[in-house]
Amino acid sequence: MLHDGLTHELRELADWQRELREQFPIITGHPELVYLDSAATSQKPRAVLAAAQTYLTTANANAGRGTYPWANGTTAMVERTRQRVKVFLGDPAPERSGVHFTSGTTEGLRAVARDWLADQLTDGDEIIVPFADHQANLEPWLETQRLLEQRGITVRLRALPYQTASGDYDHRALTGMVNPRTRFVAATHIHHVYGGDMNVHRIREAVGPDVPICLDAAQSVGHRPVSVGELDVDFVVFSGHKALALPGSGSVWARNARGPQFRPGGWHGTPNTVGIATLEAALDWLDAAGTGRIARWTTALTARFTDRLRHLTSYEILGCQAGLAADSPVQRRHGIVTFRHHDIPSDDLGFILFSHGFMVRADSLCQAGADPRDGAVRISLHVYNTAKEVDCLLSVLGSLD
Repeated sequence: MLHDGLTHELRELADWQRELREQFPIITGHPELVYLDSAATSQKPRAVLAAAQTYLTTANANAGRGTYPWANGTTAMVERTRQRVKVFLGDPAPERSGVHFTSGTTEGLRAVARDWLADQLTDGDEIIVPFADHQANLEPWLETQRLLEQRGITVRLRALPYQTASGDYDHRALTGMVNPRTRFVAATHIHHVYGGDMNVHRIREAVGPDVPICLDAAQSVGHRPVSVGELDVDFVVFSGHKALALPGSGSVWARNARGPQFRPGGWHGTPNTVGIATLEAALDWLDAAGTGRIARWTTALTARFTDRLRHLTSYEILGCQAGLAADSPVQRRHGIVTFRHHDIPSDDLGFILFSHGFMVRADSLCQAGADPRDGAVRISLHVYNTAKEVDCLLSVLGSLD
């Protein structure tokens, strides 16, 4: 029996969710399929698709390279979207911060590493980075270390510590790691495998007021409210395509308060103007829908799923075990659940689920340090998913128990 509060949450938001689901043509156009891979990329509402169509058929031009109306309009749209990102992230000092568009989170993190961090480090400095998060939030820092080694500068990379039982960072251990040579911390907001909020505010408490923090927000922006003022981080990097915009769009938000101003290096060519136009439309859509309500909906669905899956003895759910029950007193998963079957390999289970119409991720999930042979199945939800879809998935998984 599901916890009464969880049932109430889903009932209270049901009409709101039904109206929003109808705005996703790919979802309503394929009623025989269930898309459960939104952590990889989100589907797009009509407003975003219309923004791409409108821009390409009425105003397509390069930005910052012409004086005719279409070019001026594109330049204005790009600058307007920069400000839109600041507002969406709750920027408390937009006059000082910067927004730089990238192709996605990976490129954004590399830009921070290559174009900002590398110039801040000297021989003997230390940076603390996650060795068990997404590969994209480890490789850029390793790349920076190698780059500096070529210059004769030795920088130590220390692993951000984890609590194995909870899947969260070990903030107490982190406090003991910080020393006068600690120059930078890279972290993740919502873990792409475990689905947990990594409690970034505690990282700030652990490292003190002066150490810059760079946040991979690929699984939080567009899925839940994100306030840079509350988080007190220095960089927020996210992918537009995971926040309902088109692929090839992403942003680096830089506070520009700890250390010099962030300026991406090199010569900048033509920006992805249509992607930026859809990012503006996506942020408008998300604000109108309410990211707080989206988070409530997806968190309730994942709690519904873990509450029932935990009773199927053939499955192991990865991450914090204390947060599986619907009435758990600790935080629930934020739209992401990863699990394994004890006897069926994960890639086989993925094929089985697709034979029933469920599209899931089934591999090593790009987790840094993971053995590619040690795969898992991940479901990741967004506002277009329903309780009925979750229940049908549980029925199929139950038949394999």
